[in-house]
Amino acid sequence: MTDEPVYAQFGFDDAEWGLLVGLPQSVLTAASAAESDGTRGTMAESAAGMDTISAGRESASPLVAAVAGELVSRVGDPERGEELPAVELADPRAYAADVLARTHTATLLLADRVGDGDAGAYRHWLVRIAEQVVTASSTGGVFGLGGDLVTEPERRFRDELAQILTD
Repeated sequence: MTDEPVYAQFGFDDAEWGLLVGLPQSVLTAASAAESDGTRGTMAESAAGMDTISAGRESASPLVAAVAGELVSRVGDPERGEELPAVELADPRAYAADVLARTHTATLLLADRVGDGDAGAYRHWLVRIAEQVVTASSTGGVFGLGGDLVTEPERRFRDELAQILTD
């Protein structure tokens, strides 16, 4: 007798599970790339996003806890000092558009396969990841003083993401 994969317990196939597990990291990357914040800012954003992803392992939602556990096992655990590799996107706007399209697909998938509680928890978690990333580092200013905490491109990505997840 073989063990049933975690994703099958939720009613997903391997490709659907891949979408759900990959999306939080994609949201982190798109939110961070919405505005160039320099190396230090990008590192702070990545750390904030990974902390939020990692915290999902403690979610009351079995789906969020399972997705977060799978993702952290794939990319590294910030509690052990593991960091995401830096990603340079050739076209951050196109990447953000792709992430938003995948978010829409995931929203439909969740509505079809899981209860409102798990679907809502997953959607809220994605918005929380984006919010933590865009508020982790200010842009502009001098020596870390002044500047915008959330720039217009960051705000736009976060708000578009939230809109898709609440429709």
